[in-house]
Amino acid sequence: MGSFVHLHVHTEYSLLDGAARIAPLVERVKEKGMDAIAITDHGAMYGVVDFYKACKKAGIKPILGCEVYTAARSRFDKDARLDSDQGHLVLLARNNEGYKNLMRIVSASFIDGFYYKPRVDFQLLEEFHEGLIALSACLAGDIPRALLENRHDSAKEIALRYQGIFGKENFYLELQHNGIEEQMLVNQKLMQLSVETGIPLVATNDVHYLKRDDAKAQEILMCIQTAKTIEDEDRMQFSTDQLYLKSPKTMWEQFHYCPQALENTVKIAQMCDVQLEFGKLHLPKFDVPDDKDAYEYLKDLCMEGFRRRYPSSQGYLIGQDSNCNFSQMTLEDTTGSGSVVSDPNLERLEYELTVIRQMGYVDYFLIVWDFIRYAKENGIMVGPGRGSAAGSIVAYCLGITNVDPIRYQLIFERFLNPERISMPDIDIDFCFERRGEVIDYVVQKYGKDRVAQIITFGTMAARAAIRDVGRALAIPYNEVDKVAKMIPMQLGMNLEKALKLSSELKQVYENDSRIHELISTAILLEGMPRHASTHAAGVVISSQPITEHVPLYQNEGNLSTQFPMTTLEELGMLKMDFLGLRTLTVIRDAVQMVEDNHGVVLDMDAIDMNDPEVYHMIGRGETAGVFQLESAGMTQFMTELKPSSIEDIIAGISLYRPGPMDQIPRYIRNKNHPESIRYAHPLLEPILNVTYGCMVYQEQVMRIVRDLGGYSLGRSDLVRRAMSKKKKEVMEEERQKFVYGQTDSDGKVLIQGAIRNGVDEKTANAIFDEMIDFASYAFNKSHAAAYAVIGYQTAWLKHYYPVEFMAALLNSFLGSPGKISQYVMECKKNGIDVLPPDINESREAFAVSGRKIRFGLAAVKNVGNNVVKQIISERTKNGPFKSFPELCERLGGKDLNKRCVESLIKSGAFDSLKVYRSRLMNAYEKIMDNISHNRKMRMEGQCSFFDTGDNACVEIEWPELDEYDSRLLLAMEKDMLGLYLSGHPLSEFEEDIQRGVTVYSIDLMMEEKDGEPVQHQVSDGDFARVAGIVVDMKTITTRSNQLMAFVTLEDLAGQMEVIVFPNILDKYGELLKPEFPIWVEGKISVREDEPPKILVEMVKPLVKGDGTPNGKKGRAYSSGYGSGQERSGNTSFVTEPGSGRYMNRKPVAETRPENRNEESKAEEKSSSVLVDCLKVRLTDDVNQEILRAVTSLLKYFEGTQPVFLYYKGSIQKGFRVFYNQTLHMELESLLGEINVKVDRIKVKMHCQHS
Repeated sequence: MGSFVHLHVHTEYSLLDGAARIAPLVERVKEKGMDAIAITDHGAMYGVVDFYKACKKAGIKPILGCEVYTAARSRFDKDARLDSDQGHLVLLARNNEGYKNLMRIVSASFIDGFYYKPRVDFQLLEEFHEGLIALSACLAGDIPRALLENRHDSAKEIALRYQGIFGKENFYLELQHNGIEEQMLVNQKLMQLSVETGIPLVATNDVHYLKRDDAKAQEILMCIQTAKTIEDEDRMQFSTDQLYLKSPKTMWEQFHYCPQALENTVKIAQMCDVQLEFGKLHLPKFDVPDDKDAYEYLKDLCMEGFRRRYPSSQGYLIGQDSNCNFSQMTLEDTTGSGSVVSDPNLERLEYELTVIRQMGYVDYFLIVWDFIRYAKENGIMVGPGRGSAAGSIVAYCLGITNVDPIRYQLIFERFLNPERISMPDIDIDFCFERRGEVIDYVVQKYGKDRVAQIITFGTMAARAAIRDVGRALAIPYNEVDKVAKMIPMQLGMNLEKALKLSSELKQVYENDSRIHELISTAILLEGMPRHASTHAAGVVISSQPITEHVPLYQNEGNLSTQFPMTTLEELGMLKMDFLGLRTLTVIRDAVQMVEDNHGVVLDMDAIDMNDPEVYHMIGRGETAGVFQLESAGMTQFMTELKPSSIEDIIAGISLYRPGPMDQIPRYIRNKNHPESIRYAHPLLEPILNVTYGCMVYQEQVMRIVRDLGGYSLGRSDLVRRAMSKKKKEVMEEERQKFVYGQTDSDGKVLIQGAIRNGVDEKTANAIFDEMIDFASYAFNKSHAAAYAVIGYQTAWLKHYYPVEFMAALLNSFLGSPGKISQYVMECKKNGIDVLPPDINESREAFAVSGRKIRFGLAAVKNVGNNVVKQIISERTKNGPFKSFPELCERLGGKDLNKRCVESLIKSGAFDSLKVYRSRLMNAYEKIMDNISHNRKMRMEGQCSFFDTGDNACVEIEWPELDEYDSRLLLAMEKDMLGLYLSGHPLSEFEEDIQRGVTVYSIDLMMEEKDGEPVQHQVSDGDFARVAGIVVDMKTITTRSNQLMAFVTLEDLAGQMEVIVFPNILDKYGELLKPEFPIWVEGKISVREDEPPKILVEMVKPLVKGDGTPNGKKGRAYSSGYGSGQERSGNTSFVTEPGSGRYMNRKPVAETRPENRNEESKAEEKSSSVLVDCLKVRLTDDVNQEILRAVTSLLKYFEGTQPVFLYYKGSIQKGFRVFYNQTLHMELESLLGEINVKVDRIKVKMHCQHS
């Protein structure tokens, strides 16, 4: 048996087609004794770099290629009748020139040739053929297809043309042995064609999966791709299970009749040699004015900014010579003592500039400075910073960031570490509406071919994989949903881990054959890329055309790289994030409204950041619309914390996240009782005092390692990174250095160590343990500080200019009725009337009118921007409209059509003209027709019916109709505005609703943080009772031929979806009538990436004064986020000492309640109440992984309800939780139903009276 190399291979980056993951593929190649392999994914090169690195690491030769799609005619032709079919052609890069040409070809196939698929043509291949080897591909190739259709001459012509393009040694006819009948016929004809033309043969296997048993998984992938099920006869499928990674032995057995085709695989592999280059920067040179040196120019800009940022340093002698050393800049003697003092801020600036120069990032900083300068000069609002860049004084002096790293103790090495090869990562927030202008500027300045956005891949997470595979296997939704919800909701969860943790999941996996197949298949597909899309913000700028380094793809008109962000950085392509932040647009609009209405020009960067009134407002929970602080949980946190400084806001943003949340109770207690804080060592106090003794930030971990252990800051960042990854061996090595220090072979001290710095061994080890425990949760203070500044600015605007702020906020959510409704209710709660649209008062968008906000005309359904501009322009020139006919006469353009007028009538925009909407609705068409007719008559020189001597419109007789009833008026309003504004159909039931509901629609919205959904406010399985009216209902027929319904229910706060299964629909269907008020009870269903829904169990009519169904009490409605009132699922963050992570270990700084002053203790009074208690029993043989999972769950759901943990004959009472059905179900899945119980017990409650 001879050698063999697979040259036609599809990985997971043949999206939803290839089922061979790169890492296992390379392992399998090595196991099979092969020393080379190719990657030839369909149409794209997404995975080539990952493949290259994996092969190199395993000692396997990587052959980089792509199976491209070929156009029937030119790649520019896109006629559905002639160009919808594509052929296939395998291209392999022979050398680096070939690799570049392959990137150019693949890029052009997306940019120019995309039509159903990215396509290439002969012209493209002829232009970029150098360094490429081509194979004729599978049965979908142009040559095999022609042979199958008995077009031998055509096949021969195509083959010879390809040979002419690539050269005699570089084009091969591809044989496959895959069990497909047509393939065997084609093989014979290909061999004949080879004899006729002299074109050599090559054997491949079109690999799509690793093992023969994986064929079903690949079929499932294709079902997911095409939205089909395995039961659909018309689904796309391969009629074979042979497309796996066969061994050389198998290939030689199958192609024994054609040894040269096998030998040619090795020959081709030997011919191919591509070497990718990593780490070399491909950043364009910044065009410095007057041919200055780039570094000197950067330094000049920094010094100019330094003088502006640090005016107190003006006494320092700033050298005029551009070659001066910063260390020579000293303070003039103002004391008469003759001494001079160095400036630490200048030293920091010099140090940072030196590092930036040494690491080669001078041009990078200038490029970023330039486009931020452009944005500011053109009135485009720029955020104060984002991410670790806020830790740089260079960025601060250049105006790239607007957060003082000195004031907030931010660390440069967290951003750019001279002791680690790291890329700078500057992310910038721009005004949401004008972000594109900044990108356009960059494209114009550096060239369209040198700027691109960045690809990102959506992958199948554990639950999503179960759902996708379940659909493809045609398993009923209910069964799939039940299995998906057995997977514990933990970060980093995967299916194999879930089977170990969840006994319930393991049981169904082992006992139900269908579920076994479902989970087994999902395990094979979990984590695979599902689709490609464009990263929301990432942009790369290159010194050369991007296709010299990276292939491109096009998505909805946007050019993006085919490699994701991390791969680009490895290749030396520096990326920047251009983010559009809605809040910046809100601030911009609010500031403009303040100037327009009050004549006050606000400089938001100069407002008082220590205003107690603003912090009091936040502490009262009035945070609706306040950036980062408006979610229900964060509002609760702020009301208990009572923040008094920007540092509290920074900490709040950092702590309110999974992981560090269990620090919140201690943080609140320590703030309220600072006298009780005790530090494990005095050296910790200057580091942790800003967070009341709690470890919150990554920067604090770095400073502890530096100040106590004696590390450099650069090395401290490396230790922090290692800690966050919890690598045991590395951590034990670092522990020794941190505690005892490090010396070289000559006895020279390299790292001082904590003991040499006066920390005893036991304390040093305890501190190190604490850092390891927290490092993976610690947050980047630089990022939190920048966002806290924006949060404070929005709070300041809301406090001092609430009307303007709310108007700007409403404008930012035009097109989102749910958010508009939420903020309109917030306005009403704060005494700000939101007025309906008015033809004589409204602007385009929401606008301030005194102490009120007026709805904008553009917010009315079916009313376009052009007609709104026409209305406002006419009104401004010639005064308000006096009547409806006059308006029609004055706006006699094509934009004011009947549909638009009807919408304005229904919205109430004409109410100020004192004509009933009913009368307008019955007369407007006739009036408009008459005016149109009369206008035509006037043009012909005849008199109009409406003309009088002064050419004014006359009064007309309106039809004698009463006004519509209030319900119809409200329904029209809702239809046109997206919400009920002047009233609500449920207003008469408000008292009953407040007494009865447990959830409002607003509780079913997904909370957002940093613009991304982060968590739901309710838990899966929670009981829910809601009240509302049916506004929409869609029914579907299930596989069992029964009807089920998806109902949109409107409550006092907005809309929600409830799902009614067949048996419930049969029972209560007659109550699900439009506009009919009902109670609905059921269970909440939470799924990934979509708002929670209610699975209905009961429906009853809502009757005024009848009370609640089943006599159960509900809760009062609090209008919108930030009400300061308790909302569904919110409990106090303050728990008893010893809860959460710190139950069994003394923290580096702890609160000691016994040290609280006696006066405070004397004010406490006790009383006993009944509360629900969660009892959890751990068997003696419970393994450590389950024990950690249980502990993690109890920490994640931390709250106020007590937990009794029974383990090895003892009871631990340190945990307290927010009990809910999800927690209960997750614990049961880990421990079994018998070991989880809820009882009511008496506990003493302590109340403090002021």
